[in-house]
Amino acid sequence: AQVAQFRGTELSPPLAVELSPPGPELPQLQEMLVPAMAESEMNVLIYGKSGWLGGLLGDLCAQKGIKYQYAAARLENRQQLAAELDSVKPTHILNAAGVTGRPNVDWCESHKVETLRTNVIGTMNVADAANERGIHVTLFATGCIFEYDEAHPLGSGKGFKEEDTANFHGSFYSHTKALVEDMMQNYPNVCTLRVRMPIGDDLQFHRNFIYKIARYAKVVDIPNSMTVLPEMMPISLEMARRGLTGIYNFTNPGVVSHNEMLQMYHDYYDPAFTWANFSVEEQAKVIVAARSNNELDCSKLKAEFPELLSIKDSLLKYVFEPNKGKKEADMVRMAAAPK
Repeated sequence: AQVAQFRGTELSPPLAVELSPPGPELPQLQEMLVPAMAESEMNVLIYGKSGWLGGLLGDLCAQKGIKYQYAAARLENRQQLAAELDSVKPTHILNAAGVTGRPNVDWCESHKVETLRTNVIGTMNVADAANERGIHVTLFATGCIFEYDEAHPLGSGKGFKEEDTANFHGSFYSHTKALVEDMMQNYPNVCTLRVRMPIGDDLQFHRNFIYKIARYAKVVDIPNSMTVLPEMMPISLEMARRGLTGIYNFTNPGVVSHNEMLQMYHDYYDPAFTWANFSVEEQAKVIVAARSNNELDCSKLKAEFPELLSIKDSLLKYVFEPNKGKKEADMVRMAAAPK
């Protein structure tokens, strides 16, 4: 064993401390990365069973015949998490777990410890334990860590790129996400997806961004990058299969404003729908934490998936055209649903 000497005051003798021999080195980068593999070879572990994205990921795996299961361990419990990884031996982890707050991110302002426990400690635990075992991790993160600035002005078409550093810390939720994204870049086994304002094809689902803004008394009208889940979630699974790593802006190319989206909602889904606007300054008076507004540059994702639709085309194809004229049927369906 090695012996290290630490000397205190001039009168005290050297203090000898026996050091343990160094442990085995962790796998190097080239050994860590999971290569592309056939779907039949994948064994997927999903975190976030009770969440919207986690549920969609399980459904996708089932549809594709990919072996999967939901994690039972709590992210913040390293011992439970490690034991589960050693038992399941997944090839891929899809981490869609996280605290966003109920009913919105304002909750995180008064529950900071709970937010940190999952969004920072838990997320780091998953990445680190998976890294030790050579497991690929797809992290469903957020793009709500930026806001329009002088270098990326509103309406300029110049979006934030993957290498840009977060410039929005107006909410504690976004602050935790920005911290974690910065640390995640040190893990060669992680693919971080910046999701924004997720939109689904069920216009009566309470987590759907369109459902939310259609029920606000007033909305701000600012163009934003957004993620159309029916198109993007299958892409996320394919990214995992390919073993892609690093940060990706995970939104459809381009931006859409709240008014443009609500106009589509009116035209395709609810002809009787009306809405009202207010300014960002007026909005600030009725919310606790500031909200992120930005455009993300999706060139990197588009290069990997050239077929990716622009945000407005994707909204039409995957959300509004399939729901055209279905408002009354949806109302009947929701009325019959168990409370």
